[in-house]
Amino acid sequence: MRVQVTRRAGIVGGGSIGIAFAVVFARAGWQVRLYDPAAERRELAAAEIKQRLDELTHFGLLDEAANEIAARVCIVTTLEAAAADADLVQECAPERVEIKRDLFAQLDRAAPAHAILASASSFLAASRFVDETLPGRGRCLVAHPGNPPYLIPVVEIVPAPFTDTDAVTRAMSLFTEAGLKPIRVAREVEGFVFNRLQGALLREAYCLVRDGVASVDDVDTVVREGLGLRWSVIGPFETVDLNTRGGIASHAQKMGPSYARMGAERGQHDPWTSELVATVDTARRRALPLDQWEARVAWRDRALMNLVRYRKESAANDS
Repeated sequence: MRVQVTRRAGIVGGGSIGIAFAVVFARAGWQVRLYDPAAERRELAAAEIKQRLDELTHFGLLDEAANEIAARVCIVTTLEAAAADADLVQECAPERVEIKRDLFAQLDRAAPAHAILASASSFLAASRFVDETLPGRGRCLVAHPGNPPYLIPVVEIVPAPFTDTDAVTRAMSLFTEAGLKPIRVAREVEGFVFNRLQGALLREAYCLVRDGVASVDDVDTVVREGLGLRWSVIGPFETVDLNTRGGIASHAQKMGPSYARMGAERGQHDPWTSELVATVDTARRRALPLDQWEARVAWRDRALMNLVRYRKESAANDS
């Protein structure tokens, strides 16, 4: 008989991300201790957690009563209390090197030796704020969530060059246990994957408005009713793989020069070389052999039909 292990999470920072992580871990059955240095934040935290749980209950997204989940979260008055006995400590402080450096020094002293120390940093890599003299720096890494993580499950696990391989493996496992979908970012780059992709779209969106090509509302409409609709069921590589018979290699051959010219307009020279296209094509063909292409296109269309139907029904209910 398998023994159920109760995980323990410490959260440092009671802002929106810290509150959201408390919901994630408590929903997964973990015991959670949340700390914020501001007394006002600590006083508000329990009500904010309960509010989010009640909203999730309203939409049928919880398997337990909101009160039972909320009872797993304890608001504590010291960082040491949050870190004590934790399997994972999630730092959710402001995006400032000096604050994170000080917090990680404190956490390394306070957390048990087996605990993973993770930062919710959006842009700063761990090597920017984990001091090279920190005894436990091998267990330190970034775990950057989508916001809010109780609705957007992706979390980017970004090790520093000094992070132990075992710590990365354990972090991936812990976040999976918590119901999230971790990806491992192979090396430190500012903004990681989530914000670099988001930033690429935002940069072009700003340029289109600046250049008088489209209005703010029109850009949002294109993403909401077009790109975003597709990307909610498949990612950008699979999108173009399914948009062109012959798959992504055929798409790159036909459309690559046009995308290169568009990039050049913005001073960007990142051509899709034949080697790069081959790498992506190999990954896509492993995921989807071309003899299954038509079936996957039909699946995509059914997924979009379900989504469109849901949006139509939701709009009718809201009217």
